[in-house]
Amino acid sequence: MKAYVVEKYKKNGPLTLVDRPAPQVQANDVLVRIEATAVNVLDSKIRNGEFKIFLPYRPPFILGHDVAGTVIEAGSGVSRFKVGDEIYARPRDHRIGTFAEFIAIDESDVALKPRTLTIEEASCIPLVALTAWQALVDVANVKPGQKVFVQAGSGGVGTVAIQLAKYLGATVATTTSAKNAALVKSLGADIVIDYQTDDFEKVLSGYDVVLHSQDPKTLAKSLNVLKPGGHLVSISGPPDPGFADAMKLNGFLKLVIRLLSRSARKRAKRLGVHYSFLLMHADGRQLEQIAGLIDKGIVRPVVDKVFPFSQTPDALAYVETGRAKGKVVIKVG
Repeated sequence: MKAYVVEKYKKNGPLTLVDRPAPQVQANDVLVRIEATAVNVLDSKIRNGEFKIFLPYRPPFILGHDVAGTVIEAGSGVSRFKVGDEIYARPRDHRIGTFAEFIAIDESDVALKPRTLTIEEASCIPLVALTAWQALVDVANVKPGQKVFVQAGSGGVGTVAIQLAKYLGATVATTTSAKNAALVKSLGADIVIDYQTDDFEKVLSGYDVVLHSQDPKTLAKSLNVLKPGGHLVSISGPPDPGFADAMKLNGFLKLVIRLLSRSARKRAKRLGVHYSFLLMHADGRQLEQIAGLIDKGIVRPVVDKVFPFSQTPDALAYVETGRAKGKVVIKVG
């Protein structure tokens, strides 16, 4: 099969098109013919080596975290899927590799594709929707009547998080450029702040939840908009001790992570708020629930551009510009 691999960790390093053997199917795996995949900021961070301290891959490895396609083989232990099923998934860590023609995925990471979406639309949902779900539902436990601040509302995670927070009954504020204000309002944002002209820290206060996806300077300011007892969930770092424990890292790495997050945790404690780092995980059952919301019209994908498989490196480069609205899709089939 054809696949794009990272030959070595390097910032802005190239993706190389290679021939690889088709994946081996284990008992609980489905073999999927990939028809579409999508690009995430996480792909760039992994290629750059930013996460290799706690999420190491041995180069050369196939990049890519989102997939939509068709099951062409099912392992002997598979009970939820059959040949011919159209599925979507975010394969678990250490089994990624969707910038390719085929992938074997544990069935517990997989869900049937939402009926109302095209295969290209479905491919852009898994990672960002799982991130939003796990941040807002699992970690922050957003309740009706609360106030939620979603940073970068026109981005991949932001476009889904706004819709999910509104479904959960929250008032939603977000940041974006003026040209994308209409988009985020159409997704449900109640308060839209033009980050190019306004300072959200001077506009927002008393928030229950912040979904943080930006830089350390923005993190410090975001803690200030929370009310006492509020919760900031960061998907861009720094990792915290809870994350290190969940990953079962060794003592040295736990110490490193404790030092990396010390400033954020101290600031949060001083303000009487909570700080958590989230690295989303694969979960097919959650994708089933998300598919239900999509088919009811509660959540919809936002697709910026669709690239052919031959232009996968260009798709990654476009996402790295930070100009994409919603998600960037790669049509493989």
